[in-house]
Amino acid sequence: MFLVFPLINKKYIPYGDLLLPFAGYDFGRVKLPKSIVNICRVIKNSYRNRMSTALITGASGGIGKAFAEELAARNINLVLVSRSEEKLNQLAEKLQEQYKIKVDVLVEDLTKPAATQAVYDTIKAKKLTIDFLINNAGFGDYGDFAERDGERQIKIVQLNILALVDLTHKFLPEMKQRGSGSIINVSSLTAFQPMPYLSVYAASKAFIVSFSQALWAENRKSGVRVLVVCPGPVETNFFRAANFPPSLAGRINTTSNQVVSQSLQALERGDSMAVIGGMSTHFVSNLSRFIPRKTMLYFLEKQFKA
Repeated sequence: MFLVFPLINKKYIPYGDLLLPFAGYDFGRVKLPKSIVNICRVIKNSYRNRMSTALITGASGGIGKAFAEELAARNINLVLVSRSEEKLNQLAEKLQEQYKIKVDVLVEDLTKPAATQAVYDTIKAKKLTIDFLINNAGFGDYGDFAERDGERQIKIVQLNILALVDLTHKFLPEMKQRGSGSIINVSSLTAFQPMPYLSVYAASKAFIVSFSQALWAENRKSGVRVLVVCPGPVETNFFRAANFPPSLAGRINTTSNQVVSQSLQALERGDSMAVIGGMSTHFVSNLSRFIPRKTMLYFLEKQFKA
């Protein structure tokens, strides 16, 4: 019996975590019969020739759209998920024409419990293999929790947490079986402390950080990379959709493209988390380590009350 050990070699695919079985075998170090070497080379070439595919939720705008544009530029096929059919089709047409890749559009409302199964079933029906899973979809709602619409709060939990967990659970086992794949979960700077008047949103983002870092630890030796991204304020539609007072939004100096670029760099390094933004963003992410909880909550309530 001959044992062949894969040697990681990042020259084949832009990210080492996307290396597929046999992609980096160095046959010069292992003595094998010529027939087995030839078979392995055929398998290796078939994997190298298969284009990777990324599934992106919330892909119609903001960070999700920026991920789609960057990955398309890297010759990666896309599956774009969002409620906005017109925006998705426009983006898909543009990326297919510009980069000659394949783009599948799935119009689904992930605030509905059955939507994640519909996404998964469609992908299986199309016989697609997901190499990148980017859980980006999410939204918030500003205001006193007791006075906000209760159904909207439940939808935040459904989209920000339950859809993310369900999609991850559907695709992670397949990645582990292949020994390759990447999962990027988009959280927020609000994950690092309770946020009065954004209570459900911030709590959902804190969940994403804890969940993602646990998965990073569980899968660090499996060939699957898991990263949670925590950007500060970004130039997206978030604040308007959340009914967030413009006067409280503060200075926004990070773009969606910067978030994507720094996220992919962190993924390549094998990091478990990427806090993205200026010095103030990194300062806020560590604030709770140095200030008593009660004092911090008092300050945040005053700061974010309209």
